Amino acid sequence: MNNVLPKFKRPLKDSNDPKTNVSYWDKALDAFDEKQYKNALIHTLNYMNSTLLEGVDTNGNFSIERGQGSALILLEVTDNEFKIKAPFLKITESTNKIALLRKVGEVNFSPLTLAQIHLKDDTLWFGYNMPLSLCQPYKVYDVLRDVCVYADDYDDEFVEKYKAAFYQDPKTTPLTAENQEKAWSQIEDILTDYQNYSAFFKEKRWDNFQWDIIVISILKLSNMPYVHGSLRTKLQEYVNNMFNGDIDFQFRIDKGTNFMKKLCKMSKEEYLKNIYNADALVSLKWRSSTEIVQDNMKNRENIVNKYVKDNDNFSLCYYLQFSFLHLVYSYNLEEDQLNAIYDVLESVSGLDPVKAAPKLLDTYTGLLNGTATPVRKKVKKGLFSKLFS
Repeated sequence: MNNVLPKFKRPLKDSNDPKTNVSYWDKALDAFDEKQYKNALIHTLNYMNSTLLEGVDTNGNFSIERGQGSALILLEVTDNEFKIKAPFLKITESTNKIALLRKVGEVNFSPLTLAQIHLKDDTLWFGYNMPLSLCQPYKVYDVLRDVCVYADDYDDEFVEKYKAAFYQDPKTTPLTAENQEKAWSQIEDILTDYQNYSAFFKEKRWDNFQWDIIVISILKLSNMPYVHGSLRTKLQEYVNNMFNGDIDFQFRIDKGTNFMKKLCKMSKEEYLKNIYNADALVSLKWRSSTEIVQDNMKNRENIVNKYVKDNDNFSLCYYLQFSFLHLVYSYNLEEDQLNAIYDVLESVSGLDPVKAAPKLLDTYTGLLNGTATPVRKKVKKGLFSKLFS
């Protein structure tokens, strides 16, 4: 096999993943500083999901009801208070109630901080109330994101481990038949690339790069916004483990290799059961800004400079590939930043590292300096020309 970079195709756009609207964030902060607490909350909600308040009269008291996986997120806003309630599981006769409630107690202690899980009438629900005067945008964002993320994550785990029941069936929309096939084709390419590169690194005895190709493969799958269900939960678990420096490096490689073997053995039908669009109130990714991205790239500067100084194009290419993919995985990037990353990953797909390194480095520098922009494709002028790609 030739020593070229793995293939990359950006995920399909057939997804209703919630989009942040960055223009509302400064409005929210300014309104809170001016003690316009209700307006600050409204701007924060618009920031977290630009369609959340469409058709909602926010002049008086109002409420919102939206699914997040199988959880139901209920938001109530009055002139004085903001209430969050999210029922997500039911306890049945088959439920291992003692073990489940013990685990709930652990979750309430950590990772939860402000919101807590409550039990009422055999229903488990997340809840948190606060006066509008305490609805600082950062606090609202963190609390609401915690509720949505953990309700979405723990429902599958608690159903599987403790035989609880989902509170409701998640509201899902299948991909079109054409996009299902495209998504499956992308998954096949990722798995085939993994097998080929893993074998190549084993043959060359480049054992450390097994970690790189595992992480790159898992992140490519995780960054498909239409991957849901138990597959998404497992992918998230392994992303966290692979980047956990407290776990022995070789142990991470061994566990990641076993996980990739399982993914390679899964059938098309097993994958497609987890491929769909799901109703969601907020994105599972963290809020982003140019400054946050710059800080992330700054933290990588010493390693990047070392590879450049050593003229180690191979290591630089793999390092920047997984760094960019992990940035996409972690943050709701602004459109220009996201497209800049996808453009360069597609442009270096299948390239020799010597040719790919300068392209990846240019994008890295753009993200570091806050000047990253997507590669604009030239379009022909004319009445019937497509003006937007």
